[in-house]
Amino acid sequence: MTEFDYDLFVIGGGSGGVRAGRLAAGMGKRVAIAEEYRFGGTCVIRGCVPKKLFVYASQFPEHFEDAAGYGWSVGETKFDWPTLIANKDREIARLEGLYRLGLEKAGAEIIESRAVLLDRHTVRIVKEDRTVTARTILIATGGRPTPHPALPGHEHAITSNEAFHLEKLPGSIAIAGGGYIAVEFANIFHGLGVETTLVYRGKEILGRFDMDMRRGVHKAMEDKGIRIICHAVAHNIGKCADGKLEIELSNDETLTVDQLMLALGRTPNTEGLGLEQAGVETGTVGEIVVDDYSRTNVDNIYAIGDVTNRVQLTPVAIHEAMCFIDTVFRDKPTTPDFDAIATAVFSQPEIGTVGLSEEDAAKRFDELEIYRAEFRPMRHTLSGRQEKMIMKLVVDAATRRVVGAHILGVDAGEMAQLLGIAVKARLTKDAFDATMAVHPTAAEELVTMYQPTYRVKNGERV
Repeated sequence: MTEFDYDLFVIGGGSGGVRAGRLAAGMGKRVAIAEEYRFGGTCVIRGCVPKKLFVYASQFPEHFEDAAGYGWSVGETKFDWPTLIANKDREIARLEGLYRLGLEKAGAEIIESRAVLLDRHTVRIVKEDRTVTARTILIATGGRPTPHPALPGHEHAITSNEAFHLEKLPGSIAIAGGGYIAVEFANIFHGLGVETTLVYRGKEILGRFDMDMRRGVHKAMEDKGIRIICHAVAHNIGKCADGKLEIELSNDETLTVDQLMLALGRTPNTEGLGLEQAGVETGTVGEIVVDDYSRTNVDNIYAIGDVTNRVQLTPVAIHEAMCFIDTVFRDKPTTPDFDAIATAVFSQPEIGTVGLSEEDAAKRFDELEIYRAEFRPMRHTLSGRQEKMIMKLVVDAATRRVVGAHILGVDAGEMAQLLGIAVKARLTKDAFDATMAVHPTAAEELVTMYQPTYRVKNGERV
C-alpha cells in the first residue's frame, strides 16, 4: 500500500500546470490535475491566444486600404462581431481539447473541481467533497485582472476577461491602463471601428520597455486616431440613464463612453486555496513566495507561473514547469533562467524586444553603443502608408556584446523570437556585422547598421 494517493497533485490547468502534469505522468508517476474552470489557463481561454485572433481581425481595415496601392479594388466591407466571437470560441474549444487529450494520453487523472489544501499533503476536492493525498503538490493557479475595487463605480467596468465575450461591439470605449494589455486592446477596438481612448497615469505608455519603442508606438496609435491621455486616472464611474458611462478623470475631464475596460495589472489567484492551513507563505500582493527552484517554504509544495508573480508570461510558466520536473522527478536540480526573455506587444505596429532597454543598460554598463534605424518599410511604399519602423541594438562598448534588441513594426514579434537566440547566446555586434543580409527585407537593417548612431557614457548621451 502506497503512502500517498498521488506522486504529484497539480492545482491549476493552465499552460504551466498542464505541462508539469503531462511530463510527470509520462514518466510513470501517479498524477492528478484539478481545474475548476477550463483547461488551458489564461493564455488559451481568455488571454494571448484569443487576443491574437482579435488582433488579426482588427488589422483587416488597414489591409483593405493598403491593397489599393497595389492595384486591388476592394468592394464594400462589413464586420460582424458575433461571427468573430463564434469562430474564436470554436478555436479555443479545440485547443482546450488538445490540452485535455495530452494529459489523458500521458495517464494523468483529470479532476474538474476546485482543489483546496488542508495540510502539506492533503487536498480537498470541493465538488466531490472528498480528500486525497499527494507526496508533492504543485500550485499553478495563475492570476486574474485586478478589479480595482477602490474606484467608485468599478462594477460598471469590464476587464480583459469580459472583453472576449461582449454581446455586441461598443461604439466607444475608454481603457484605463498603459501596459501591454491596455495598449493591445486599444489597437484591437480601434481597428474594429470603435472610438477608443486610452487613459494612463504615467508620462508614457508601456513602462519598462525601451523609450524609443514606447514613443514610437504612442505616435503611431495617435496617428491612427486613438486618443491617449497621460498623467490621468479615473476617479469615478457613473452610469447614465441611456446606459452610457461617465468617467471622471483626475485632470478634471469627463469621458462619456459606451464601455470602460480596466487594465490595471493582474492579481495572483491565491484566495481560498488553503495556503494558510498548509503553512505556505505569500507576499504583499498575495503571490506565493518561492525559492530559485520554485519551492515554497513548505518543502513538498511548489508553485509556478503567474501565481508567483515573477515573470507573467506563458512561455515562462512552461519553462518553470520543465525545471520543476527536472528538479523533483529527474534528480537534476534546475533553476528557471529569466535572463534575456524575448517578448512582444501585439500593438499595431508591433513591438518585439529582448534583453535590456537603453535606459536599463545605461545603469549596468559604463559605455554603450546604440545602433538605431528608423525608416518606412518597403511594404508601405506603394500603399502610401506613412507608418515607420524602428530597429535598435544596444551594445556594451567594452565587450561589443549585444545586450538588447528592440523592433517596432510589422512582424516585430516574429523577429524578436529569432533575435532572442542571438542575445541569449551572448553574440557580439561583430557577429551581426558578419552576417549577410536577406534582401529586400526590413530585418536586414539589423545586420547593416555598421556605425553607432550615438554613444551613452556614464548614463549620458555623447
